[in-house]
Amino acid sequence: MSQTILDSIDKALLRIMQQDASLSIEQLAERVNLSRNACWRRVKRLEEEGIIRARVVLADPARLNLELTVFIAVRTARHEADWAARFGAAVQDIPEILGVYRTAGDIDYILHARVPNVAAYDRLYKKLTARIEMQDVSASFVMEEIKEVTALPLDFV
Repeated sequence: MSQTILDSIDKALLRIMQQDASLSIEQLAERVNLSRNACWRRVKRLEEEGIIRARVVLADPARLNLELTVFIAVRTARHEADWAARFGAAVQDIPEILGVYRTAGDIDYILHARVPNVAAYDRLYKKLTARIEMQDVSASFVMEEIKEVTALPLDFV
């Protein structure tokens, strides 16, 4: 995959949109000092090139009774492609699981989940372990959220 070159206006648009994707083209154009049409063309290009993947709403987990963040560490003795595919399928439709990452090192996979409480995590654990065999599953419960952002840094393009 080739790296995209972004100029200062593209970066400014992305910074603004990562903070508030609800802004109109007119509002964006004003903030980056472009005409409406020029701004629209740039945003459209960023979407077509896949740099902007989606525009979403960030909901407050606490207001949705999802106050407990859990990172689940999974170790497996199985590393075959068919097991990995079954694992991927097993986690796809569990809404409490927000992210699944294959990692290097002692842990094979890290899962990021949001649940109301420890009892809800236990139900999630039982659902997951009933779907696929794993060597070891352990959880870390977040006590304090120090930093969590959704905006990606733009200093590397």
